Amino acid sequence: MTFTPHGKHLIAGEWVDGATHFQSEPAHGPAHQFSVGTVDLVDRACQAAEEAFWTYGYTTREQRARFLEVIADEIDARAEAVTEIGSQETGLPEGRLQGERGRTIGQLRLFADHIRKGDYLDRRHDPAQPDRQPAPRPDIRMVERPVGPVVVFGASNFPLAFSTAGGDTAAALAAGCPVVVRGHAAHPGTGEIIAEAIFAAIGKTGMPKGVFSLIQGGDNQVGAALVQHPLIKAVGFTGSLGGGRALFDLCAQRPEPIPFFGELGSVNPMFLLPEAMKARAEDLGKGWAGSLTMGAGQFCTNPGISVVLDGADADRYTAAAKAALEAVGPQTMLTNGIAKAYQNGKARFDARNSVKPVYTTESTGRQASPNVYETTGANYLQDHSLGEEVFGPLGLIVRVGSVDEMVALAKGFEGQLTTTIHMDEGDLGDAQRLLPVLERKAGRVLVNGFPTGVEVVDAMVHGGPYPASTNFGATSVGTLAIRRFLRPVSYQNLPQGLMPEDLR
Repeated sequence: MTFTPHGKHLIAGEWVDGATHFQSEPAHGPAHQFSVGTVDLVDRACQAAEEAFWTYGYTTREQRARFLEVIADEIDARAEAVTEIGSQETGLPEGRLQGERGRTIGQLRLFADHIRKGDYLDRRHDPAQPDRQPAPRPDIRMVERPVGPVVVFGASNFPLAFSTAGGDTAAALAAGCPVVVRGHAAHPGTGEIIAEAIFAAIGKTGMPKGVFSLIQGGDNQVGAALVQHPLIKAVGFTGSLGGGRALFDLCAQRPEPIPFFGELGSVNPMFLLPEAMKARAEDLGKGWAGSLTMGAGQFCTNPGISVVLDGADADRYTAAAKAALEAVGPQTMLTNGIAKAYQNGKARFDARNSVKPVYTTESTGRQASPNVYETTGANYLQDHSLGEEVFGPLGLIVRVGSVDEMVALAKGFEGQLTTTIHMDEGDLGDAQRLLPVLERKAGRVLVNGFPTGVEVVDAMVHGGPYPASTNFGATSVGTLAIRRFLRPVSYQNLPQGLMPEDLR
């Protein structure tokens, strides 16, 4: 099944062309023309989303669950075409895209099951006490309700799982919130075919047409108009620290500030304890190299920093990582811009006297090859730039003189999506010292694993203290993500006939 994009926006059930167009920049295959988003289209989409909310926000959980399942079915029905256009646009291998499509479909079905169970509603009831003295107590019930229309920004590195029908969209629709998606220019054709699947599901389930809109392209004014539109009540974003912080500030500066749930990246440090290193330094070095270069390092959970005790075991770890990296060839990056940023990040490390190269390569065009450097704990703490994310397969080994220095280094890290401890039984005492620090720094703490890859399950947290994300109390992966798009409402002395259905 071949898919040829028509290049239009989907605004409240209509495919809308624009006066100006941009051309996609595929890794391979034909380029296509796409309409450029405008502030006027933003207003039309947001107005339609608000109108749809008066119906969609009051649908039953079963109706919304069925809607999510039909979206999943419609995406699955376009499986081959989704893989083809996604691979052309991003350069990602077919296997990766097939897996990501499976994750996207799985997320939709997971949220369908989740809202059917109803636990997320956090229903509470304090019965009336009419005889209480000195004053009677009224009947009070509480339930979580949808916040209203939501904006979702598609991510560059996940054309499916974090984009048009990705986790943010699935969570918002499950909560009862209409969604306006700002498609990412890195994969507009992929966004379009997924929007077609959602549009088909809207028709099959009788949902209001304004429940979903897709706006392609557009300059910074379009992004600003989306987060500042008075009808939008929350924003989901996955992307760069600079772009996310700018949008976050706009949300805070509104006459009515709204929550901005931004996942902004992380260096995901790993702490390798002495007994583990003594037993398996080579295996750990090889494993790190594999995780570091997976998907050309274009994962927000890429473990960019290894903290090790200086000495012979650190030498073994470094040598094994270098040997594994030498076998990794150039990989295609998602966009020309991301590739250029990776090259600039490497140049920044090359210019630092505080680091020395372990294994360096030259990357050209849209291709990226791995690079690893090393430094001391003292140098790392003195050079803040060493802790800034370089999006791609670039890693840093930090050598420290003691576990005390390792703990001090951990305290100096900014907020992270993940932190990892590699340990054996004899490392338990050192790990117990590290854990209180690491759990304050990250949303997910791992032991004896590599953080690349995120399970979509109830217990997952994909978020963390700033700058990993803008809201440390939220997650963008797992069923807890639905809480971003809900707010608690108490109902006092309501008769049964007036009670919201989920409280009856």
